[in-house]
Amino acid sequence: MQLFISDLHLLDSRPNVTQAFLRFLDTTAQNAESLYILGDFFDVWVGDDNGVEEYAEITQALADYSAQGHNVFLMHGNRDFTVGDDFAKQANVTMIPDPHVIEINAEPTLLMHGDSLCTADVEYMEFRKMVRDPQWQQAMLQKPLAERKALGQHIRATSDSKNSLKAANIMDVTPEEVIRVMTEASTLRLIHGHTHRPARHPLEINDQTAERIVLGDWHNKGWYLIADEKGLNLESFDI
Repeated sequence: MQLFISDLHLLDSRPNVTQAFLRFLDTTAQNAESLYILGDFFDVWVGDDNGVEEYAEITQALADYSAQGHNVFLMHGNRDFTVGDDFAKQANVTMIPDPHVIEINAEPTLLMHGDSLCTADVEYMEFRKMVRDPQWQQAMLQKPLAERKALGQHIRATSDSKNSLKAANIMDVTPEEVIRVMTEASTLRLIHGHTHRPARHPLEINDQTAERIVLGDWHNKGWYLIADEKGLNLESFDI
């Protein structure tokens, strides 16, 4: 069994979500061979030197879960794009690129965070290009911790403010981009998060039936996709 989650946006000021995730590891996730976290696991991450300590409970819980024989895979999101090797080592998780192809029930499946699909949001795409640049990240991580924290809070506040003014369709995926990336990856199934709009969307690619599955964010509900021999099911629970 494989499980897929995204957009928990873990933050000290939201302890209910942290506790919901810890319960999830101890219950639903116990039956999974692999757990895939498709970005924005953390709401803000300004470097492993701060994050590993600040989220010590989460780091240890993931390490313990992995030690029980489960595989944990983590993808960067638009909020936690500087999660690095130190965290991965201490939490015993495997970092995966965005995009990434795996097999689910012998069918190639494309995994993404989803922000790169929102090409109509030109302003955000320019910002994404900047912050995903390795040189920009290296320069940012070399700044004093206090400065990085201030920058992280500024980016978060600016993003929330600008998003509140944008039309909903601009912040959703561009259908043509979805078809393009799925065609390029030679897949008929895509799983992603980011948009906070959990749903299953039927598609047609080159006269073949396809599907885009969107994971939900963890706010009032926790969302996860379960894949087993019975098929795929998008599930939720109250937080």
